[in-house]
Amino acid sequence: MDTVVHGRTVAETDRTAAIRNYGLDSAAAGGPPSPADGDAAGALTNLVRLAARLCGVPFSVVNIITEDRQVQIAASGVDPAVCSRDDSMCAKVFLAGRTTVVPDASRDPRFVDNPFVTGEIASVRFYASVPLETASGFVLGSLCIFSGDLESPTAEQIGMVEVLARQVVEVLELQHRTLQLSDALAELQRSNAMLGEFAGRVSHDLRIPLTTILGYAELAEDDPDIPTGHPALEYLEFIGRGGRRMLRTLEDVLEYSRVDGGLCRERVSLLAVTEEAAHDLGVELGFASGISCADAELLADPVQLRMLLQNLLANSLNYRRPERDLKVAVGAVVTRQGVTVSVADNGVGILPADRKRAVEPLVRLHRAGDGPGTGLGLATCRRIAHAHGGELDIQDTPGGGATISALFSWELSEPAVRP
Repeated sequence: MDTVVHGRTVAETDRTAAIRNYGLDSAAAGGPPSPADGDAAGALTNLVRLAARLCGVPFSVVNIITEDRQVQIAASGVDPAVCSRDDSMCAKVFLAGRTTVVPDASRDPRFVDNPFVTGEIASVRFYASVPLETASGFVLGSLCIFSGDLESPTAEQIGMVEVLARQVVEVLELQHRTLQLSDALAELQRSNAMLGEFAGRVSHDLRIPLTTILGYAELAEDDPDIPTGHPALEYLEFIGRGGRRMLRTLEDVLEYSRVDGGLCRERVSLLAVTEEAAHDLGVELGFASGISCADAELLADPVQLRMLLQNLLANSLNYRRPERDLKVAVGAVVTRQGVTVSVADNGVGILPADRKRAVEPLVRLHRAGDGPGTGLGLATCRRIAHAHGGELDIQDTPGGGATISALFSWELSEPAVRP
């Protein structure tokens, strides 16, 4: 059958699915549930207690009405229980679109034969309920107060119960939105994983033919049969330069996609990993390079930490001020949350207005004097920070330059999904 609620038609066969969308899966399945969210369960319990106390009655419940049963998801004065919809008092009036107040249910024709009134299940006399109607017009059930004695709460008291019913709906709506967000985040996780896998596979597959092209271009450049000054040499140079730039981009994309892989965390030395990262860039720590590092122990994936440090050091080298001797300080601050690793340089820095864009994938600032790049370095560092339970932060270095830091947490909770 169909039910009309304030002009809206809701098929009873869809009621179970709709209730499940609100996180009341146990109610839909017939169990004696609490809402999925623990905070919501506590809030509902407090609301039913307040409803009973306001009206001076011993019992109050939040009933969810499914296609064939009534399930109490919060209760005061009684233990939450389940009954058939045919036996439910609320099921007879919750779709009326208004509050129901019955001073003596044993004299009301709607309830005189109900097992909750006759003594078969209970001996309810006073009964009142307020429909739990969502913003979309769907009625989930009711907030119900009742007593085994005759009661006569005032209109003001009933009005307060109606206010509490709206609060119940807000709690359930919040849970509904939370579940929708959780589903969206799960889908985003799945999409990100697929995208990362695709990017990594494509980058890997393209590197082989591109490397082959570059190899043949270099052989052709060295061919003695091509005379000096021949236009073909210039074309080959263009091919080589463009190919090497494309290869760097593919390697950066591959590096970016790998960050989503599982972490293999271990206790590592910041100094040791920084030395390796600097060596990869063809420099050594010390006075000659202007790069210094204070040692610290942290819990991190050594491969990803090395990747982060290499990207940040490369930025310091690429975006230095020509009129200054390069100074880069790699350091760490240890807290109870973890270790915050920072790389501070005296280069051109990053303006506050550009910092949000600077960590987005494939975004370059295109400032005068900037060298070539793919726009994936800081984006990769940000993903590494997220994977380790932290965030990438960009600040000014006193005296000029940029200080970029990332927290490496001691304890990892379920990672958030971030682009």
